[in-house]
Amino acid sequence: MSTLDITRSIAPAGAVRLTDVERTFPTKDGARTVLRDVDIDLAPGEIVAVVGPSGCGKSTLLRLVGGLDRATTGSITLDGSVTHAHDESTAIAFQEPRLLPWRTITQNVALGLPRGTKKANAKARVAELLELVGLTHAADQRPREVSGGMAQRASLARALARSPRVLLLDEPFGALDALTRLKMHDLLLEIHRAQPTTILLVTHDVEEALYLADRVLLLRNLHATSPERPRAQVVALGSGAGIGAAGSSGAHDATAHQAAHAPDRSGSVARVVTVPGERPRDRAARAITDLRSSLLDGLGVHHHNTHTSKENA
Repeated sequence: MSTLDITRSIAPAGAVRLTDVERTFPTKDGARTVLRDVDIDLAPGEIVAVVGPSGCGKSTLLRLVGGLDRATTGSITLDGSVTHAHDESTAIAFQEPRLLPWRTITQNVALGLPRGTKKANAKARVAELLELVGLTHAADQRPREVSGGMAQRASLARALARSPRVLLLDEPFGALDALTRLKMHDLLLEIHRAQPTTILLVTHDVEEALYLADRVLLLRNLHATSPERPRAQVVALGSGAGIGAAGSSGAHDATAHQAAHAPDRSGSVARVVTVPGERPRDRAARAITDLRSSLLDGLGVHHHNTHTSKENA
C-alpha cells in the first residue's frame, strides 16, 4: 500500500499534560481510587504506550484523556486547554472494531468525519484513508465480508477521519492473531508517518509497547494487597498464557509482612521508560530485549532472557 501525502487534511499533533490526576469511584464498600498522582506530558507526535496489571487503571486513563470521563482531582489539558466530553481533537479505537454491520466499509469510515463536512470533501477524505490503510478494494463491502484485521483497519481509518490531534488506542490489536497483529504494528507506524498525531496506546503486550512507542508508562495496581503476585493479562508476544502482575517479593519480618498486605499508598506510575532506537525497531536487539526483561520484572513476571542464555551456553 502507498503512503499518501495527506498533510493538507490533518491537524497538528497535540500536546497532552496530566497534572496530579486522581480518579476515585464510589463503591458499596466506600471510595476506591484507581489512579493516583499521575503526572506526565505527551509531546506532539509522540507515541506513549501504557502497560500494567489488570485493574491498574489503563483504560480509565485513556478515557480521562479522551474526555469520556472526568478526573476526581487534578487536571488534563490538550494544547493548554482542559479536555472535555466529545472533543473532536481526540479520537479512540477499541479492541473490537465496532463497525455498523448494515453499512459498508466506506460508510463506516465516514461516520468518523466531523459534523458539517461537505460531501465532496468527505468523499475525498474517506478515499484517502481507505488507501492509507489498504482497504480501497473493500470499500463497498460490509463488515461480515471482511477479515478481523481488515475490520480493525477500518476502525483505525474511522478514528483518523476527523484528523484528531490525539489518537487513543485501547488494546486495538488484542483480538487479532499473532501474524495479523505484527502486520498491524507496521501499519500503525506507516499511518503515524503519514499522519503524525500524538498516540496514547493501552496494551497488554510488552513487546508491542517496545516496538511501537517512544516511551512506555508502567502502572501499578493500587489495591494489590496479596503477598503473592496476582495474575494479570499482560502477554509477551507469542505467549499463550497470562503472566503475573507486580507484587511483593516477600517479607523478612512482621513489619514487612504487614506492609505486604497493605494497599499501595504510592502513586499509580511505577516507571516511565524511554525506548531507544529509530522505528521500525529490531525486536531482537539487545537494548529491546533488556528493556522487555526489565518491564516484565516490574510486572512480577518470571521470564527467559534469550541473550543471557546464549551467552551462558
